[in-house]
Amino acid sequence: MSGNPSTMPCRITRPGVALASSRAVGPDGVLRVAGTANDSITDGPGIRFTIFTQGCPHDCPGCHNPQTHAVDAGTIETVDALWERVVANPLLSGITLSGGEPMLQPIPLARLARRARARGLSVWCYTGYRFERLLAGEPSAEVLDLLGDVDVLVDGPFVQRLKSLSLTWCGSSNQRLIDVPASLGSSTVTLWNA
Repeated sequence: MSGNPSTMPCRITRPGVALASSRAVGPDGVLRVAGTANDSITDGPGIRFTIFTQGCPHDCPGCHNPQTHAVDAGTIETVDALWERVVANPLLSGITLSGGEPMLQPIPLARLARRARARGLSVWCYTGYRFERLLAGEPSAEVLDLLGDVDVLVDGPFVQRLKSLSLTWCGSSNQRLIDVPASLGSSTVTLWNA
């Protein structure tokens, strides 16, 4: 890894954004979504149902999904409706939570992730936050509930000067693929190996 995460050029530009709880968009069974991919092969191993959450405070230069940044855009989806689309595809090996910033809506996403894992699907999550900051309860304490149902976390902001097309499942070399269950069970970050 190159550089200190606290000095990376990805910055919080909307500190007043209050999406840290799903209550910002409504009841715990709904979330604000920018879009979905029903059969992605680029957001983790196998065929995956990817949810692009709406709203992101990081404003990373060169972001792959800048249309997901505005917290008041996208559509409102229920967890149940998204889940129906997941179970309708018997070829899926997992779901991926992307964005935007999934950690801004941890309660409904935890519900979805829990259902996926109970069905034997893997759960991947992309976040601009570092794993250590999430463990400290940033942006909200509810992220810990979501982390408990994530198998692999791709953490860290996208850093354009560290971009590499040779990386698998991440955009810049500062990002890590973290084995979340192993990391939560130890005192160190355990990287995921395919």
